Amino acid sequence: MLVKIETDNGIFGWGESGLSGREKAVTGAIEHYREFLIGRDPMQIGRIWQEVYRSQYFEGGRVLQAAISAIDIALHDIKGKALGVPAYDLLGGKQRDRIPTFASTGDEAEGDVAIERARELRAQGWQAIRFFPIGQNSKNIFEPRESIGATATMLNKARKSLGDDVVLGIDYHHRLSVAEAASFCNKLGRGVIDFLEEPIRDETPEAYESLRTMTDIPFAIGEEFVSKWQFLPYIERGIHQFNRLDVCNIGGLTEAMKVAGWSEAHYVDLMPHNPLGPVCTAATIHLAAAVPNFAWLETRAPETRLGFDNSDFFPVQPRLDGPDYPVSDLPGLGVEVNEEAVKAESFRFWEAPHLKRRDGSVTNW
Repeated sequence: MLVKIETDNGIFGWGESGLSGREKAVTGAIEHYREFLIGRDPMQIGRIWQEVYRSQYFEGGRVLQAAISAIDIALHDIKGKALGVPAYDLLGGKQRDRIPTFASTGDEAEGDVAIERARELRAQGWQAIRFFPIGQNSKNIFEPRESIGATATMLNKARKSLGDDVVLGIDYHHRLSVAEAASFCNKLGRGVIDFLEEPIRDETPEAYESLRTMTDIPFAIGEEFVSKWQFLPYIERGIHQFNRLDVCNIGGLTEAMKVAGWSEAHYVDLMPHNPLGPVCTAATIHLAAAVPNFAWLETRAPETRLGFDNSDFFPVQPRLDGPDYPVSDLPGLGVEVNEEAVKAESFRFWEAPHLKRRDGSVTNW
């Protein structure tokens, strides 16, 4: 979901919301904010953030923060263009010239097919590779206990095949309970994976804290977090080691930089989630360039069939150079949008699979 903010001197900025599948709700929030933002000084990014956050009694939440994120990113794009500097200069300057990424084996790849894809990615230069669990691509039934044994077998085999000099991880998409996640970890050989992403839901930090006592595998958590306050227990209690913040959900670059600094103080590295739109990718590249505590940015290669990098819509956008994104020195975000091509498309609803267990009960997607 793209948001364009225009100024009266002809400069405009692009932002992106990361709340996939609920774009209509975010659109409604942005329409409310638009009522009082027209006429404000776009250079006052921090003040605008505080006003849009604090201007309602029921502040925060995923919908409002996704709207704030899109607005905040667009304002950074505007300010960078107005000053003639890349967005990273607004965040303290560039600390790295290239942004390392991790690539995934793909939602549909399982078992030996996934291992072969990982070999291909390794040959193409990726040093960090993420797997998905067996059953990830199901559109109907997902049974955690059926998945964890087969997935552990796949990962144990993958480590032997790929060697010890590559970072391996897996995203369980918060589909497990604490007991299921602990069982999964116990089925893995020591050192098989370097990170376990989103094994359980995040609503109860104490549940993650309990799981933390049952395994020494580093956790990668936070792609669905929407504020510094939501990150608070995870950072302060040492629950996670990789911070999966999403600039299109957390509150934009303004809030992301605060979380990054806090994470640095606790030796937590950023491993940002990326909904893969070029605007979010560009914004995250600028964040990654400006912070010291950075590991990898999520990308999808060679899965170009997903269409997130459609050049007809985005003639200028971040492009991978091997496993890295070069940091653009163009003013603002460095992204151009073909508005006529975008406007020619009509909105289409997208709904994630509504998964069930074999007994008919609802489970997590």
